[in-house]
Amino acid sequence: MYKNMLVFVICFILAFGGGYAAFSSKAAKSGDPGSSSAPAAKSAKPDDAKTAEKSGEATTVAAKDSEVLMKLNCVSCHSVSALGVKGGQVGPDLSKAYVNVESKHGVKVEDFLQKPTSAVMSGVIGSKPLTDDELKSVVAVLKKASEQSQ
Repeated sequence: MYKNMLVFVICFILAFGGGYAAFSSKAAKSGDPGSSSAPAAKSAKPDDAKTAEKSGEATTVAAKDSEVLMKLNCVSCHSVSALGVKGGQVGPDLSKAYVNVESKHGVKVEDFLQKPTSAVMSGVIGSKPLTDDELKSVVAVLKKASEQSQ
């Protein structure tokens, strides 16, 4: 019985350690463990040049939109699926926040971001209020997301 348990523990440690080593070295080499965009760009055919350009433009636009959300750490809890911004799943998707905040919290999104009426967001924003420029940027991104989600 003890011999079987010892074999199991040794195999588990080897398998767990081997898997960890394999995935951590792969992530270190690629820079991003979930990224598959580099191989796709290399395999693009000349016929797909226009499609690649369009998707590159879309990626650039999404990157610009998500930049402010990433800088302010919004994406640690929220996603914005209308803009292709993947983030955390703890908070709601912000694709329709520009329209829905007023009906849900009784204030416009600009006012909500300055003085949140929800307990969670009060704790998040209350300790570090947004500057005027940050507020304008976030509102612009949320407005764009709301327009694209309709």
